[in-house]
Amino acid sequence: MRASDAERERIAELLREAVAEGRLQMDEFEQRLDKAYQARTHGELEPLVSDLPAPGTAVAPVGSSAPAPVRGSAANWPSRIGSTPTSKGGFAFWGGFNRRGRWTVARKFTAFAMWGGGEIDLRDADFEDREVVIRCITIMGGIHVTAPPELNVEVRGLGIMGGFGEGPNEDGEPLPQAPRVTITGFALMGGVGVERKRTKAERRRLKEAEEAERANRLEKGDGGGRKELG
Repeated sequence: MRASDAERERIAELLREAVAEGRLQMDEFEQRLDKAYQARTHGELEPLVSDLPAPGTAVAPVGSSAPAPVRGSAANWPSRIGSTPTSKGGFAFWGGFNRRGRWTVARKFTAFAMWGGGEIDLRDADFEDREVVIRCITIMGGIHVTAPPELNVEVRGLGIMGGFGEGPNEDGEPLPQAPRVTITGFALMGGVGVERKRTKAERRRLKEAEEAERANRLEKGDGGGRKELG
């Protein structure tokens, strides 16, 4: 059966997701992408993604061991919900605390900072429950929360002679299967900031994929123009 433009674009999107997750090297991505746009039938398209899992999912175990699942906002959200919490709160007094990297957020997490600061990074975190409440209280201090763009986040806090709200955010749409995180509390003569952005590694992978696709399309367009002139 002949393939449509929409089907070719769907395969191209799957390839972009695969290179962003590190499943394809750039040379493999470029070769497959070129074949995808040249394909005329379903039979030519299907082999290009037959060895790739759905975007964001972990590879099934082989033998007695299995590779670690993909982390970050590209990961499969359902697999990151339901773990035993590794932290239920953070406390800083004349000092600081941080929760980042691989950790599991409790369904109710309380953070307090007085004359100090705290960092809560949710980009590589797992979640005890689909519904999570993070309560931030700061007095003459600061707490910074970083979340991936795909996470559902609602900010409800109050600032009293201080600030409680969202800062600059990267483009991205919250996904329905992602956890819902409510960030509440208050900041007295201090601040609680919420920022949505991807990790540097993920931004780099996405940029490399976009540049490779752009170069591929330009090359194909130049080639097509030479053929027409000839």
